[in-house]
Amino acid sequence: MQHEMRAKARDAMRLILEAARFDVEGVDEPLDLSAVRDGRCVLVLCSDDPGEISQFTGTNYSLMVDGQEMTCEKLLFTLDASVSAENCIIWGVQEFVQFAGEAVLADILNRELALSLTVAGSLKGETRRPGEPTPEGERPKPAGEGATLAHFPVRVTKQDAEKISGIQGTASLRFMPYWVYQFHSSGEEVFRDRRIPFDAEGSGAINAINGIRIEIDTKIIEETPLTVNAEVVQPHISHEEAVERVISETVSRLTQRVRIRQEKGDVIFYEEKVVKPDPKKITVNVNQAFIPVWQIRGKKIIEVNATTGEILSEPMDEGVEIL
Repeated sequence: MQHEMRAKARDAMRLILEAARFDVEGVDEPLDLSAVRDGRCVLVLCSDDPGEISQFTGTNYSLMVDGQEMTCEKLLFTLDASVSAENCIIWGVQEFVQFAGEAVLADILNRELALSLTVAGSLKGETRRPGEPTPEGERPKPAGEGATLAHFPVRVTKQDAEKISGIQGTASLRFMPYWVYQFHSSGEEVFRDRRIPFDAEGSGAINAINGIRIEIDTKIIEETPLTVNAEVVQPHISHEEAVERVISETVSRLTQRVRIRQEKGDVIFYEEKVVKPDPKKITVNVNQAFIPVWQIRGKKIIEVNATTGEILSEPMDEGVEIL
């Protein structure tokens, strides 16, 4: 990988990681970047050089933050499809194109990129080369008639979905996983003579594939046997990760910058403090539910919400084009 090409790859990798809300910095050669978020450190190397790759994959790295040592994960971007390693996340052209495109879209929509940091999209999964089969637990699973699932009702027929799409193609039904949550926050902090309460509650849903948050009507969720054959897509975001996301975003939303005005004689001065709620005082209840989607494949791919009949302007998962 030539110097100019590597510099462009480094910039693109920075864009991807920053879209996933990592704090990214350049590091000394032969490495390219370091990325830190929520107690996780990722070191990035963009290279096709066998010597650099061998040294990178064979070295253990750690980072000291606030007196605590973190073991760093390793992320290699290479154009050499023959490279393999057991202790390193490897991105080839396929992964680079996918995540770079998603990072640009996340920036346009001002949303966080749900970056999974493996070929198949699971933080806890093993490293795989492009084209390798995914583990059984990550494959979409067929659900025949009679399978019981907590899901939104299927109100749009296959024929109607094909008409709504406006293209020639065959529709298949997919159940997309969501984490439906309710949260409650309590507690307060006192700054000087001011009381800052953190009382709040709310609900919503997180797409368990791409992390996009939506508002839903939980009253229509039903847990009944399916009356049609369908494909049930397995989540990439775990229950624990969903809880952490809700707590983190609630803390961020309730955080306040408080300014106190004080007078001492003829002098007026201000004191500021950032106050945050205690995460331990935020309770979250998360359950899984599935949204049915008709996916029509023709000259292009169009998705239709099988409950509302709406054409989706954003993909329910990570592999469908945007209208």
